[in-house]
Amino acid sequence: MSPSIITPTLLHTLRTWPHLPSNTWYFITSVTLSFLNRPDEIPKVFQHAIEKAPSSTEKSSKQDEHLIIARRMREALVKAAAIGGLPKTINALLALKNATPAHLIDEPLGFSPTSRPLEIYDVPASQILQRGQTFFDRVYGKVSRRVMGQMDRSGTEDLGLTARLMYGYILSNTSVLTAAETSFVLIAGLIPQDVNPQLKGHLKGAINNGATFEEVRAVRNIVIRVCEAAGMRALGEHSLDGWGWHGEVAKL
Repeated sequence: MSPSIITPTLLHTLRTWPHLPSNTWYFITSVTLSFLNRPDEIPKVFQHAIEKAPSSTEKSSKQDEHLIIARRMREALVKAAAIGGLPKTINALLALKNATPAHLIDEPLGFSPTSRPLEIYDVPASQILQRGQTFFDRVYGKVSRRVMGQMDRSGTEDLGLTARLMYGYILSNTSVLTAAETSFVLIAGLIPQDVNPQLKGHLKGAINNGATFEEVRAVRNIVIRVCEAAGMRALGEHSLDGWGWHGEVAKL
């Protein structure tokens, strides 16, 4: 059995991290754990988030708060697939489901808080793709055309097509997570992968999506904290072994 990453002390540290936007620590941590290939640790995060949810004397209100937490965690893991692929997202979502009470699960053919089933079958694709392009342009600002052009000229224009589909149908849907929170998901997924070129763009993209510099720095720092708890470390640019970052993690 792999050693535990998530401890009570670490959970408290992450939940109370200064300048971190409220109600974000648990989905940021879950995405990070997914990319560290530790989906088994995600239920601990969910349970702690539920336990520390705002208390209410009304049972329905407390259940509503728990449902919000569950949905935000699920949506974050779905969006993370756009930058890390489906396998880790599948494992993470199944681990989360196993720890989630039945009344907090959105079952197939039931209500979807994102309305993605309707968007796929009932909304013209051109409308969704345009929404995705608008989201992409806001994230990358004045360099958005150059970034998309690089993907279109990567050797296959299918890379640009893939990006347009991901931004259209996955990332630009802000029904559950805001634009800024979506950027936090991307930051949480990119740091464990040691992909600074993409991370730099999304750190700035979070600012373009409405986050403050202090909030973005806090997100970056808690992700690094979780990664270090999992054993990642600074390796140096020319290191040939070990698990970690080959250069300083990009920052604002």
